[in-house]
Amino acid sequence: MDTQRKSSEEDDAGGRGLLHTWKGYSYSVAPERLLLRQPVVQVALGAQHGVLLLDGGQVYSFGELPWKQSPSPEVVEPTLESALSGQRVISVAAGSFHCGAVTEDGGVHMWGDNGAGQCGLSGLSSVPNPTPVALLDPSAAQTVPVLELACGEKHSLALSVQREVWAWGGATVPAWKPQRVEQLAGRYVLQVACGAEHSLALVRCPGPKEGQRPPVDKCNQCNQLLYTMTDKEDHVIISDSHFCSPRGDDGLGAPPPTQNLKTSPSEPVLPSYSSSSTVPAAPAPEPNTDPTSDPSSAQTPEGAGTRLTNGEQPASDSDDSARSRSASAAAGVKGSPYPDEQAVKEYLRKLSDGAQTGSKVPPAGARGSSTLNTLVASCASAVGERVASTYEALSLRKMMNFYLPSRPEALSGVSDSTAERVCQEDSVQAKKSSSTGDIREEEAESLRRRLSLPGLLSQGRYAVHLLSSSYGLLLSPRLLRRAGRPRIRAFALTPMDGGVPEAPEVLPALQTEVWSWGRGEDGQLGHGDNLARLQPLCIKSLNNKEVVRVAAGARHSLALTAQSQVFSWGSNSSGQLGHMESPSTVPRLAKLSDGIRVWDVSAGERHTLLLADGDCIQPILYYSGRQVKEAQEEEAGQQDGGEDEEENRAGAYTQQPVLLPLCMNLGYVSSVAAGGRSCAALSDRNVMGFIASLHELASAERKFYCKLCGIRSQVVRPLLELESLSSVLGQVTFELLQTLTGRFGLLCHLTGQHAVSLTANIRRGRDVKSLLILEHANIFLDSYNEYCSAVGNFYVMGGFQALTKPSLDVFGKSPEVLQRLSESGEESPAVSDLLMALFYLPALHLHEYGRLLLKLGTCFEVSSSDYQKLQDGFSRFEALTVQLKRKRKEADYTFHFWKSFPGKMTDSLRKPHRRLIYESSNKSLTLQNAGRFSVNWFILFSDSLVHAQGVAPHKNPFSTHHIFPLATLWVEPTAEDDAGLQGLKVITPEETFTLLASSSTEKSKWLRAINQAVDQALSGAGPKSEPPPRRTASYTFYKDGRLKEATYDGHWLNGKPHGSGELKWPDGRIYTGSFKNGLEDGFGEFVAPNKTLNKKDLYQGYWKEGKMHGLGSYRYASGEVYDGSFQDGMRHGHGMLRSGKLNTSSPSVFIGRWLQDKKTGYGVFDDITKGEKFMGMWQDHQRQGIGVVVTQFGLYYEGTFKDNRMMGVGVLLSEDDTTYEGDFSDDWTLSGKGVLTLANGDYLEGSFSGEWGSGLKVTGSYFKPHLFDSDKDKNRAVKLGHLCVSAEEKWQAVFEECWTQLGCEAPGRGENRKAWENIAAALATNWQHMQDSPEMLSRSHSKTLESLEDIPPHKGPITMDRYHTVRLYLLKACDTPLHPLGRLVETLVAVYRMTYVGVGANRRLLQQAVSEIKSYLNRIFQIVRFLFPDLPEEGGLIPEPPEDLQERTQPAPDAPMDPPRPGRVVSSSALLLPVLLPRLYPPLFTLYALEKEKEDDVYWECVLRLNKQPDLALLAFLGVQQKFWPVSIPASLPASGGKQQVIPSTKDACFASAVETLQQISTTFTPSDKLQVIQLTFEDITQEVQSLLKQDFLWSMDDLFPVFLYVVLRARIRNLGSEVNLIEDLMDPCVQNGEHGIMFTTLKACYYQVQHEKVT
Repeated sequence: MDTQRKSSEEDDAGGRGLLHTWKGYSYSVAPERLLLRQPVVQVALGAQHGVLLLDGGQVYSFGELPWKQSPSPEVVEPTLESALSGQRVISVAAGSFHCGAVTEDGGVHMWGDNGAGQCGLSGLSSVPNPTPVALLDPSAAQTVPVLELACGEKHSLALSVQREVWAWGGATVPAWKPQRVEQLAGRYVLQVACGAEHSLALVRCPGPKEGQRPPVDKCNQCNQLLYTMTDKEDHVIISDSHFCSPRGDDGLGAPPPTQNLKTSPSEPVLPSYSSSSTVPAAPAPEPNTDPTSDPSSAQTPEGAGTRLTNGEQPASDSDDSARSRSASAAAGVKGSPYPDEQAVKEYLRKLSDGAQTGSKVPPAGARGSSTLNTLVASCASAVGERVASTYEALSLRKMMNFYLPSRPEALSGVSDSTAERVCQEDSVQAKKSSSTGDIREEEAESLRRRLSLPGLLSQGRYAVHLLSSSYGLLLSPRLLRRAGRPRIRAFALTPMDGGVPEAPEVLPALQTEVWSWGRGEDGQLGHGDNLARLQPLCIKSLNNKEVVRVAAGARHSLALTAQSQVFSWGSNSSGQLGHMESPSTVPRLAKLSDGIRVWDVSAGERHTLLLADGDCIQPILYYSGRQVKEAQEEEAGQQDGGEDEEENRAGAYTQQPVLLPLCMNLGYVSSVAAGGRSCAALSDRNVMGFIASLHELASAERKFYCKLCGIRSQVVRPLLELESLSSVLGQVTFELLQTLTGRFGLLCHLTGQHAVSLTANIRRGRDVKSLLILEHANIFLDSYNEYCSAVGNFYVMGGFQALTKPSLDVFGKSPEVLQRLSESGEESPAVSDLLMALFYLPALHLHEYGRLLLKLGTCFEVSSSDYQKLQDGFSRFEALTVQLKRKRKEADYTFHFWKSFPGKMTDSLRKPHRRLIYESSNKSLTLQNAGRFSVNWFILFSDSLVHAQGVAPHKNPFSTHHIFPLATLWVEPTAEDDAGLQGLKVITPEETFTLLASSSTEKSKWLRAINQAVDQALSGAGPKSEPPPRRTASYTFYKDGRLKEATYDGHWLNGKPHGSGELKWPDGRIYTGSFKNGLEDGFGEFVAPNKTLNKKDLYQGYWKEGKMHGLGSYRYASGEVYDGSFQDGMRHGHGMLRSGKLNTSSPSVFIGRWLQDKKTGYGVFDDITKGEKFMGMWQDHQRQGIGVVVTQFGLYYEGTFKDNRMMGVGVLLSEDDTTYEGDFSDDWTLSGKGVLTLANGDYLEGSFSGEWGSGLKVTGSYFKPHLFDSDKDKNRAVKLGHLCVSAEEKWQAVFEECWTQLGCEAPGRGENRKAWENIAAALATNWQHMQDSPEMLSRSHSKTLESLEDIPPHKGPITMDRYHTVRLYLLKACDTPLHPLGRLVETLVAVYRMTYVGVGANRRLLQQAVSEIKSYLNRIFQIVRFLFPDLPEEGGLIPEPPEDLQERTQPAPDAPMDPPRPGRVVSSSALLLPVLLPRLYPPLFTLYALEKEKEDDVYWECVLRLNKQPDLALLAFLGVQQKFWPVSIPASLPASGGKQQVIPSTKDACFASAVETLQQISTTFTPSDKLQVIQLTFEDITQEVQSLLKQDFLWSMDDLFPVFLYVVLRARIRNLGSEVNLIEDLMDPCVQNGEHGIMFTTLKACYYQVQHEKVT
């Protein structure tokens, strides 16, 4: 590629990424321009060479490239690194003599000098071309993708996509192998930088909600636990005995001291002044010493010892004294990483006795008290990160002070190699942050950062045993365990406001820390000392400084903050630090003039290059450091350190940063680079003004951020620190000030993040797409909106006036600070005005955003998407600017209003958020029909309309006022009447009044103002058309009445609650549900506290016009529960009341009819405690009329009741059939005439008195009818059922409710169409109600509901098809309680079970139970016929379909003529029994079983006896003709196939299929299903006989009966009598005379035959 150098003054047609290089800072310096075909994206400079990254992803090298092995070492022009062709490179880095590149897929390529393994390749001293280097993660066994690289003199760092740091070269082992820096694992690293022999990492502070990555607790090599903890009773043993060689199979002893070994991740060293083990990835120089020459290599087993002794790394050859000192010290090191195990044990023993004091000197053999004291300091951090929080959990500081009162610095790890050294360091440590950090500082710091105090651990086991009798502070196992859990830490993002999230992730982090490690003899690590650090350590003094970029020179370091300041530390031999401290071991600010805002930094060998904003938009360059002359340049290689010092003394370097005049010729510089002695800058031409506009936007944001930080530190913080502030301002204003300063802090933070983002955009992208202000405009708009609201609220409450006095205390009488910051031009302005101007400053900046976005937009074609984006952004910011201006005006107007109307009313009305919109002091609005002397004043605020009233001739006329909240205010203009009155009708929930405007203009003004204010109050959006009549709001009623002081929250319509809502009374009553026209209407829930019982009543159900109406459930505080119907707030209709306090079952249950809260009509009362059940009529809560009582002892009474007692005629039967028929006077008390019939038929006739069961007095005659066999006395059996409620009269309320639901006043009276509409409405309502609580709705249920949505055709003649449709519809409708029919069936099932289960299971109730079912069928059938009016009545016919008849009318000529089949007979039982009977079957069948118990027992005994016989014997006994006896039967083993002969001993084999079929009769419910089973049994018998006779066969009853009897016996049906009776009672009448009827008669005959069968 042809490249050439030319002076930067020469013009060319370049655009972006122009590269200029130069050396030094003299005025004569002219930058050289390197011409390349594409824009340069990034430049990195080494000692004598540079690497360039071009826009297309190509990489070029230039300068001296000795590794290229070219014949002559001349300076090379930019040369393409062809080894990288085909790879898209995204980032490059240059070390002193090596280079690196990162590709798009995260791959790393290295080339150049590899003497110390800095290229990450083994066995090569130099790498001529870019070669891939893999970062292997041993735990995941895969390569780690990388984001960026940094290269030093002999080491390299990589930042992975996971934000972890990897290092190789220099001190790592093996040197060429990239290894993770474990001390930074789990932290989010933002950037890395390398000096010659030190490293820097910029780390994001963890956010308050950010979960930490788990700390490293397993070894990367062998995946074993690094630490183990054992709980003892009073202490914890922490063991780190884990060790595995990092060199893999190479199990040799210590590595050569030329490489500082990573011994094991389990040995994090405490970075104190004395240390004897190393850490992973700590880049250190590689001294040129022979491995064998150092005694430590031979004496350190397992590679535990290294050359770092007394805190100093091995010096290079030039420093012989240092080397000999370290060597001699190392010679004393034993195998343990502790300096002296005995000393440690001794020390721990003394600690536990409480005898150790800080003044004591440790034994001479110890390596130094620093290590020992550190053991105490790091006992909690012994498990690395995991126990760090124990520092906070225990006040270790107290313990340390107790043990070491006079030596706080001991905890900081002061070395005691000589007493003199201690004295020197004592003073240093008092001023600066130390290596391990002062414990006091640590404690305060612990909330926002992990402790940077890795543990000092043994190879063996030491008990961390701290016993302090004075303080009782014991590290308990529980505490250590708790501390082991990852903790979420909170920290203050802004000094103003605590818990501000670092969110959204799109914004760059400002809360950062700088960590450093490596060589430190020039103070380049920034820890306040000159000691080396083998592992990263946080530079405490840079916390809270918002560092956003770090850079490292050869021996100095730089940190750039978001506030555009530069901190520098390290070697200042050539003035490279930009300040006069020489050298600086802690970060200090570089000296720059006011108004110079630095936004990019780079460091070379002995110089620093800064890129900054000046007065104009174009960036300026500052240089700090050594001057480079051409002559010096040539001698560069030979120069010695001493000569440098002389040269520097001669003044050939800067005292502080100097401006480079050449920068004005470079155009718009986007980034700078420095390396060796060279400088480079990338710049852009200002094409179309775009670059200038982008720079202006970034520069304006940086300037604005510095301004906000100035206000924060110089105004806000001093004010908030005043102790008397809250008392001066008062509680409300002080809270508003806190809110305001909190929002100010948030806005300030956001601006800083945005400034950093814009700077990054200029440095790399320079495009519109990555502008946060466009992509995430909402974040900015919301922040400004909230902030300006806070300022307005504070202003309205007179906050700025109230701050005047505190401001005088802080700023004095002439507040120059305020004037300067607020840029006020007035002479002697008021302090309150200055403060207001200051706090309103950010609002002005919004306009600046809009202006700059518009300016950027003009650089694009109107049709482009970028232009559209910028235009939209401008519109949004401009709209907010206008809105905030309006808000400020409103606040101003409101403030002056309050000022001019002081008084009690003002104090009560003045609220922070309330703004004045309009008021009628100019008589523009009056009240219609107001009194003659009354005065009315209307004030419209942003949230309410205030009506003040009073009497005219008075000093303060307004005696009362009322506030109408706008959310519940409706206004409408009244029609103009003849008098021409301009009226406005105002509707509020409790008042409606008319206002009269003075003119039509005023009328429309007020109407518009009120409507806009209402709309604003409702939606919070900008003003638009009039507000909707329907709305959601909250309101508290104040007028006397039912709703006094109740609060309603929900939907409204024209001044009344309408829709769903919640109503709360102060006494605790709560209604939640539907409203209509201001009253409870629809489904709702009501809770009312019962103060006497201290429990709550709860009602859930339907309401109408403010009262309980319809179905509902009421749980009383007393424990009673009522489920049923309500009307006008009372129990009315059918309902069930369960009462009593038993948890499992209530002591009494009533189910029946209620009338105005009283039991009246038919009902069933189950008295569980007495064991009695009453079924009969009630009146006013009392049994009145006829009824039945059954008891658990089998007593049965039917008769009349009066006043809740058995009184009048009745019949009483006992279990043994003893019967009394006559008069009663009380429960179970006989009184008067009657007949007592005994079980054997004898009877007594006469007068009776006394209680049943406790001795009766009788006056009368005794008869024994069987002695005189006269006809009239033959049958004295009592017929039951005359004195009980007839089936038709039972449960009328249940049916009435169903008819009402269908819209009928009385059964059958109503419109069919309306009934179907009501069904549809009920389904829809219930469906909605179910969806609100989906847990009640099963999947099958919802499917049923969906299928019911279609109404079946219910008009027109009923055909068979339509009959089937109706039948299916009824099955589904009765299957869900959401359908009126389903609800009816469900209720009937409930009442039936309630009647006939438990005590009600009395055999004497069977006939009533059967007739009740028949009554249900008739009454439901009536409803069905009402819904389907064309359905024939009971017993009617549905003709067969005509096509069937047609087929039948043309039979085949030889076929016998079939009699014409009638159609289907319609009957209630056929249609409805399948729905009803399965649910009622258990109680009904129980009654049958009880009634037929004796007969069934006789039958069963006979069945068991006869079933003992084998088949053939039984067939013979029953008289079955021999021709019907089966000869063979199917084989018992299906595998064998074929038939098996029937032999005399064969049992249960003949007619087996028929027997099996008949047994299914017990599994069916309805008579029709049972008859079907009998029919199938007959068919099975016939089939078997036909196959036996091999011909068609017609049965005669004589032949059939014995065979069928055999099948019945073999079927062994236990309760056959009950089955027979059930079929007989409920059989469809139309079936009785047909085929089924005959078959049933046969079965019945078999049953009687079996009972009377005699075995001969």
